[in-house]
Amino acid sequence: MTEKTEKVRALQGVKGMNDMLPADAPLWELFENTARSMLRAYGYEQIRTPIVEHTQLFVRGIGEVTDIVEKEMYSFTDSLNGEQLTLRPEGTAAAVRATIEHNLLYDGPKRLWYTGPMFRHERPQRGRYRQFHQLGAEALGFAGPDVDAEIILMCQRLWDDLGLTNVRLELNSLGQAHERAAHREELIKYLEGFQDILDEDGKRRLYTNPLRVLDTKNPALQEMAANAPKLIDFLGEESLAHFDGVQRLLKANNIPFKINPRLVRGLDYYNLTVFEWITDKLGAQGTIAGGGRYDPLIAQMGGKSAPACGWAMGIERIIELMREEKLVPDVEGCDVYVVHQGTPAAEQAMIAAERLRDAGLNVVLHATTDGKSGSFKSQMKRADGSGASFAIIIGDDEVANGVVQVKELRGAGAEGTGGAQESVPAEGLVEFVIDRMVNAIESDDDDSDEQ
Repeated sequence: MTEKTEKVRALQGVKGMNDMLPADAPLWELFENTARSMLRAYGYEQIRTPIVEHTQLFVRGIGEVTDIVEKEMYSFTDSLNGEQLTLRPEGTAAAVRATIEHNLLYDGPKRLWYTGPMFRHERPQRGRYRQFHQLGAEALGFAGPDVDAEIILMCQRLWDDLGLTNVRLELNSLGQAHERAAHREELIKYLEGFQDILDEDGKRRLYTNPLRVLDTKNPALQEMAANAPKLIDFLGEESLAHFDGVQRLLKANNIPFKINPRLVRGLDYYNLTVFEWITDKLGAQGTIAGGGRYDPLIAQMGGKSAPACGWAMGIERIIELMREEKLVPDVEGCDVYVVHQGTPAAEQAMIAAERLRDAGLNVVLHATTDGKSGSFKSQMKRADGSGASFAIIIGDDEVANGVVQVKELRGAGAEGTGGAQESVPAEGLVEFVIDRMVNAIESDDDDSDEQ
């Protein structure tokens, strides 16, 4: 009697924690390489912090009554020692913790940047994921409006370098703590008159974080929020001078912006300048980057008081915007694809591939499947599909005569099948291929000049 074989069910990834597939890699690489180049141009140094931190770091750094801490953190108790730990939901608190712990400001201000996965427990939707990636920059130890302007200019340069055009800048000032306290008192009085129309979030934040009530997306509350007391009317001379300084520098550098008095950001550590970069191309999740000044945070987390400002951007949202604006890069194939048949030929093919790689070329060596290398015809099909400029062909005859066949795949023939093919001594293969590639580049340059 034969037993029934039970089919094993394939496991799937966690919803909201997405795979990056090979087809997506060119966009990510374009973004990452462009961002690194931009950050280098401004003198920022990379820092890497762990994915897991003590829960208290985010409670103290982000704020106990923020949405992140109240609803969105992935927190757990370490079974080894009972510590309360959290998967990092954002990068600033961790960067500041590392700065304090390693005394990075001992020899003066620092410009730092980081990138990596962040985690928030929320309902996955377009532009909002449980695991997402951020790029962030932090300027620590700088007090003036010039650095506020600089970090905003960095974002604009990145959009320009990527070719993004559908992005706009909104700006506000949150002033200092005593100014916010005076505004908070008046704001609570004002909001108490609307308790009958406040939604659940509004009622929850009324006495804990009333500024966030003004940031509501609820259409029924827009008129109430628009007519609320404005924080900017409570700012003193120094705060206004700082804000004016930022605006003046942005205007001097031809950066357009809109003052949004309701812009508060979702984290407790901000003061003075706050800003967001927004697009209309991604629906409800239109903010692709945001940040501002957070002077109290370093002292609040146990370090010696020092001013600071920075930004973070959601990489997935920017990748999505790049797709919307059709900024998908051309995918370059390898330089050489090596095809072969027979055991001695396979050995020579691997030697040839390694020599070509030693010379700095990108080489794909055809590998066997099910113990078979496949016919030359099927291998050449793969060679052409790889995008390679040349195919190197090695069989028994080539091994016996100490030669290889070099075929141009990007010649005049359809689908790369009609290019020239030459027999080349195996010892001279590298020089021959490089010479042909250089000639092809020079020929392309000449054609461009003529046009």
